[in-house]
Parts: sequence; C-alpha cells; structure tokens
Amino acid sequence: MHTESHSPTRLAVTFDDDRAVAGAGLALVATLSKQLGTYALANQVIDLGGRPGHALPGRKVLTLVHAMVAGADCIDDCDVLRSGATGKVLGHGVMAPSTLGTFLRSFTFGHVRQLDRLSEALLTRAWAFGAGPGDDPMTIDIDSTIQQVYGKQKEGAAYGYTKVLGEHPLVATRSDTGEVLHIRHRKGSANAGRGGPRFVRELIGRARRAGATGPLTLRADSGFHSKHVVAACRDHDVRYSITVNQNKAVTRAIEAIPEQEWVGIDYTLGGRAEVAECPYGDGHRLVVRRTRLVGKQAELFPTWRYHAFITDREGTAVFLDADHRHHAVVELAIRDLKEGAGMAHCPSGDFNANAAWTVLATIAHNMMRWLASLGLGHDGPVVAKTIRRRFISVPGRLTRRSRRTRLHMPTAWPWATEWSACFDRLRALSLRT
Repeated sequence: MHTESHSPTRLAVTFDDDRAVAGAGLALVATLSKQLGTYALANQVIDLGGRPGHALPGRKVLTLVHAMVAGADCIDDCDVLRSGATGKVLGHGVMAPSTLGTFLRSFTFGHVRQLDRLSEALLTRAWAFGAGPGDDPMTIDIDSTIQQVYGKQKEGAAYGYTKVLGEHPLVATRSDTGEVLHIRHRKGSANAGRGGPRFVRELIGRARRAGATGPLTLRADSGFHSKHVVAACRDHDVRYSITVNQNKAVTRAIEAIPEQEWVGIDYTLGGRAEVAECPYGDGHRLVVRRTRLVGKQAELFPTWRYHAFITDREGTAVFLDADHRHHAVVELAIRDLKEGAGMAHCPSGDFNANAAWTVLATIAHNMMRWLASLGLGHDGPVVAKTIRRRFISVPGRLTRRSRRTRLHMPTAWPWATEWSACFDRLRALSLRT
C-alpha cells in the first residue's frame, strides 16, 4: 500500500524571500525593451509639462508595459513587479500603482498622441531589427471592438450595438503576425466606422514610415464600407477588400449576375457555397459568396444567403473570397489584447487615462509578438497566453557571486532550451541595413 510522502496541509509558508523573482521570464521582455531603447524614447517623446505625474515617464511607461506583459489588467496588478527581486531583472525602477494612476490621469488627448508616436517609433525599430515586412506585400486588417467598463460613471462609457457597457476603440493589425499597427480610443456609443477615413490615412502613414515598402492591402468589414475609406486607400495606393452592406444597389447587382457565372467552392458538410463577381460602383469589383444548406430538412428553406465585398485587387473571385475571409484573424489579435495585454476592461474613470492605457496595452502586445518573431523564431508560439505560460511566468531566484548576478530558474523546465536561445538572440540583436 502506497501512501503520500508529503502533505501540503503540513507546509510552513512564509513570504520572506528577497531574492525570489515573480515572472523571471520578464528578463526576456526587459532585454527586448532595452534593445529597442524604450526608456530613452519614452523620456524623449512624452512631455506632460508641469502636470501631476510628469516626472520619469520612461520608468512609468516601462512599469506599465512590463506589468501588462506579466498579465496585469488593472493598475493595482502592477504591484507584482515590486515583489521580491523582480524589479532587478527589469533594468529600471518600478513605480507604485498610485504613482502610475496619477501619471495616466494627467494625459490629455494630445499626450495620448505622444504615446502614439512612441508606439510608432518602437514599431520602426523592431522592424529594423528584422521583424518587419520590408519589401514584401503586407495585409492590414481593421476592426472595432468593445472594451468593457464596470460603472456608468466612467467617462465615455456607453452602450453600443452589442448592448455591453464600454468604450469602442478602432484597431488595425498586421495579418501575418498579429502586431497592432494603430489604435484609436473612442466612446462606447461610436458606430463601427466613425473616424474610419482619418484612422486609415494615419495607419498607412505609420506603416510606410515604419518600413513597410512593399504593396499594402487593407481588409475591413461592412462597418468601414464608405467612399471616404476607399478614397483614403486610393490616395495612398493601397489595395482594399471591404465587406458591403446589403443595400438596394448591392441587391440589384447580385440579382443581375447570370446563373452560369456562379462557381462552386469548398464548404462545410451538409452545405453548399458558390462565388461570382460583377462590376459595381466607381470601378469596384463586387465579389459575392452565396451559401445554403442541402438535404431534406434544408429543402424547407431553400434560399441562399449572400455575403459581398468590394475590391480593386487582381485575382480570381474564388481566390479573393478565400483571402477576404481571412480578415477574421483580426479577432485573434483582439482576443490576445483582451486576455493578456491589459485591454480586458478600462481601469480608470478618466477617458484619456483609458486611452493612454489602451495604447500602452498595444505596446505590451507588440512586445510579445516581437519576442516571438525576433527571439523564438518562426516555429515558436505566437499566442500571448502560451508565451506567458512557457517563457514569462517561470519562477526564478537572483544570487550574486564574484560581482556577477545570476538568475536561477527551475531544473527541468520544459522550455529551458528555447528560453536560453531566445535570450541569446535578443541580446545579439542588431539593426539590419
């Protein structure tokens, strides 16, 4: 008969280890932040004037970003970086949550734009290290999302079409990596496409300045179906693929498509799908996919459902339809932003403080993405919660001997080899010419 050799109920527990590190994998993100020059850039770009909390913006930005990488989704969670010797692996002083709250509440709309500049500068440097698309084609997905709030007293909080109390930012992501290229915070009642044309123009400018010199394609849902968004794409020589609303003009165009033009495509078992196209509007191609169920039960409702989008891209209707459906990958990036990088909800009652928090959340999100692309390689994980579990949340302990600080981590950690290789790659980063 086997018995348990140890009982957890008999453990003696004390919180007294000054050398313990909560999230020793933060050393990877701290190394990347150092290579990107985040501290100096933040001090250079962010100037709150004489407003409360204006001092040491670099420390405060890094504290917030590193805390979000570790999983913080509110300001109080940042206190985890002050536990044990955690702050010693970060390379900067860790600020208290109360100080961070004062810092965020000092932001105006103009100061949030300074954070936008910081985000763009970091994107430019990360791409110069090799994470960028260079001359290759790049597809950008834009969408809106609901950032939930708790409490109707929060500035900008409102119910939108989702019936969720929150705020309603616009998000633009890079389709192949999930990096956030731009974000704009808006009040909760803003419709999906509000501010879309200006957002698209800013987005394209940011991508070009950051180093995307190849062809660009913009994908969006029907919330961004607007002649002004199309004009923004055409003015900047960007191809587009935008879902359209089923208005009367679109319905007439679909009905005019000859039956022999429809081409069958792969679809789910028990269903049928076909694709066709026709000219539409001011030089657009209208690509239409229609779907229906088949079988005895489906014959009770033998009607087609239509899904259409406009585009100016080259290629067959079948290819363009398949590519446009990949627009759904933007939801994966938004999921990571909400589940890991701090955008689960708005932590402050001040609108501009939440706008600043949102931009910092995208910087934290991108740090995770750059950690994957620059340190872990193409075969490594890209989902934030996987990276956090395997490479960030590993416990550690600091010791110092012979004037050298050493970070000890658990024996037989399953991803120790990958962690060490990532650390070496990040320390060896150099700008590509």
